[in-house]
Amino acid sequence: MTIDSHQHFWRYTAADYPWMTEKLASLRRDYLPEALAPELARAGLDGCVAVQAQQTVAEARWLLSLADAHPFIKGVVGWVDLESESVEEQLAELARHPRFVGVRHVVQDEPDDNFMLRPAFQRGIGKLREFNLAYDILIFPKQLPAAFQLVANFPEQRFVLDHIAKPFIRDGTLSPWREQIRELAKAPNVCCKISGMVTEAKWEGWRAEDFRPYLDVVFAAFGAERLMFGSDWPVCMLAGSYAQVHGLVEDYTRALTTEALAKFFGGNAETFYQLRA
Repeated sequence: MTIDSHQHFWRYTAADYPWMTEKLASLRRDYLPEALAPELARAGLDGCVAVQAQQTVAEARWLLSLADAHPFIKGVVGWVDLESESVEEQLAELARHPRFVGVRHVVQDEPDDNFMLRPAFQRGIGKLREFNLAYDILIFPKQLPAAFQLVANFPEQRFVLDHIAKPFIRDGTLSPWREQIRELAKAPNVCCKISGMVTEAKWEGWRAEDFRPYLDVVFAAFGAERLMFGSDWPVCMLAGSYAQVHGLVEDYTRALTTEALAKFFGGNAETFYQLRA
């Protein structure tokens, strides 16, 4: 399969999506599978992984209902309260659905840079393997040191870093993000999504060469075996169309072998999330 490993759906209400500030006002509308399907088709992709955009179990259930209705949604990464005493019950309910493949928490918004190292959170992470679930790491660069410890504490758990940890592309800053990515990539249980880059650049007027130093770092660190394409649609549309985001990465990867391209544009996501056709 060819897969977009990272995108979102929502029915917009101000109460449900408070993170959509005035700066993100263009996102304040419904984004549903019917709008994504033609974008996937134009890019030559077979399916996608829908990732949580709201920190509720109810949203995870809704995303799974979308997957039932739209077979191109191959997997759902939802939210559960990993710090809850009832986390096992939440996981057991969602994991009964064959397309529930992973969990994510919006750690980037947590004021404590070491949030992922809290005992209650770590207890929740420790339950994921029991249900054969992956974990998406959503952080800013300042939280990468905590990520080192998290993945070391759970060497058998499958982790994937979202959005290459959101480096400061608009400023052209590489360090210490570059060195920290190299450190994180030493952990063999961690993959990385090439996603969310255009919104970390200047939204208007970015150029393909703005991203090359960052792509060079992650490709050298993780290799084609542990990287996967993600659009971050519809959030990406703040700074570029689906076609632009896909084309940017497609152009960069032209030098890869046919085998490596097949892994990057689907095979790695299929294996990592254990997706079903």
